[in-house]
Amino acid sequence: MTALITMIRTYWIIITLLLLAVITLLSLTPLPSLPAVPGNDKTQHFIAYAVLTFPAVLKKPKYWLWIGLFFICWSGGVELIQPYINRYGEWLDMVANGAGIGSGILCALFINRFLPVRLQLKRNIK
Repeated sequence: MTALITMIRTYWIIITLLLLAVITLLSLTPLPSLPAVPGNDKTQHFIAYAVLTFPAVLKKPKYWLWIGLFFICWSGGVELIQPYINRYGEWLDMVANGAGIGSGILCALFINRFLPVRLQLKRNIK
């Protein structure tokens, strides 16, 4: 577990930018019909934005508020653009995105609180 957290902290910018690009691309790609993906649409929004937010807040916990606000604004921008590209922009999607962002922030802050970097370094040395 600590090796995974260390890897996320090391490559956080690459992970975050890649996830942001994939989520944006999938959200703004015009489709004739939505693909059959298991799960509820709002659940998928929640998970995507929680996973997106987690690495950035894990690495930069002091900036959690700014990171969260940035991703909420990004999410809102995507929802505003969607009706112009043959997609449906729903405000409930943004609510799910915001809840996912909040969840990602809380998970990262929890890990930073109870599994600090210095403890991980001690475990990796042994």
